[in-house]
Amino acid sequence: MAELLPIKAWRYSKELGEQLEKLTAPLFDVVSSKQRELLYQNPLNSIHLSVPEGENGHLKAKNLLKKWKTTGILEQDDVPGIYVYYQYFRLPGEKEERCRKGFIAQIKATPWEENKILRHENTLVSAVHDRVDLLRATEIQASPTHGLYEDENQELAPWMDQAMEQPLYELEDYQGVREVLARITDSRIISKFLSVLSDKIVILADGHHRLEAALEYRKERETMQVMSPWKATDYHLMYLTNVVGNHLEILPTHRLYYDESLAKEVFFGALESWFEIRTIGEAAELATYTFQKKHTFGLIWEDAAYVIKFRKEKIDQVATALPEVLRQLDLVLLHDVLFDKLLGISPEQQRTTTVLTYERNFSRCVQEVHSKKAKFAIITREIDLNQVLEVCNSGCLMPQKSTYFYPKAVGGMLFATVNQEEFEYDYAQFFS
Repeated sequence: MAELLPIKAWRYSKELGEQLEKLTAPLFDVVSSKQRELLYQNPLNSIHLSVPEGENGHLKAKNLLKKWKTTGILEQDDVPGIYVYYQYFRLPGEKEERCRKGFIAQIKATPWEENKILRHENTLVSAVHDRVDLLRATEIQASPTHGLYEDENQELAPWMDQAMEQPLYELEDYQGVREVLARITDSRIISKFLSVLSDKIVILADGHHRLEAALEYRKERETMQVMSPWKATDYHLMYLTNVVGNHLEILPTHRLYYDESLAKEVFFGALESWFEIRTIGEAAELATYTFQKKHTFGLIWEDAAYVIKFRKEKIDQVATALPEVLRQLDLVLLHDVLFDKLLGISPEQQRTTTVLTYERNFSRCVQEVHSKKAKFAIITREIDLNQVLEVCNSGCLMPQKSTYFYPKAVGGMLFATVNQEEFEYDYAQFFS
């Protein structure tokens, strides 16, 4: 099952750590172009390693990382540790603060077919290639992926709470989330973390592209001979949270379609054969619309908004080759009917095409359509955690960008190396 190691992390120097709020960055696949522009202005922000600017960005990141190491901007821990990571947040309209509790460690990046780490959605091909190039050049992981495990007894909670009594960092991130990080270096306690997870299957909640890139890089380096029983390129940086007794929120990710040649009469004519279409007025109305019924979506076209509801009598014609666990999901139906059958974009093409993009921010969807950059937007509802777990356990995959676990982890609080010399340590003490 899950094979963990503590992290001999690289972190910003103690002096810079006191201003860490200015050095962290959103994950590569959620940072907006405006956010990138602002973050690039700080020459020490971690975005220069996670989403390097311009052509050959991976080479720029490689050179910059070398400079940061040699000048002491980044310093490596003397001993490995487990990093306890709590995120305090509120959802819109709520007064009560929630807390998602977890810890950051290294996990052995095992191939999907071994079923030690389960994925739940497809990836975008170009994003995986980009991550492999960056990992190959820098040999560093600038942000953790997010994995879920199930521990009914919550065995690790007391150790995590105890570590939080002396946090290393506490900051407010770009989401307005309070991020708190602590460190455990006691080998006896670290051993408990490794032991508890050793019989667990991990479900990948967020970071499919980065983990797939890690698997690809591990495959590239599998012939590399090392003396140690622990090979750096086998391991991957992951934030792990227990699905039991935790706040795990999933927000929707909407779809934007960019093809000016699409005629409204043709599209709506085809759409009506599959969906009931109801005009509801301005796009802003969809911001507060409650999609109570399954297979119902919002549609923004030009200056009007609609609710489209799938015609039940057509369900037997939806994704007939897929198992029932997938066929009942809103996004599977949406991608099969609207994008494949109506617009002619096959499932494989959907992973590579530039006419279909993914956007969490509702206002940005409205802006893209009203500015006539996008032809239309499809507003979706969130998927339930139990559905994600069910799909993972079935071995099936949902369409890309099906889930958006909130809040996102941030990059830059710590870095994990896949350079063997930097990775080396006598990890045996944690298994005694």
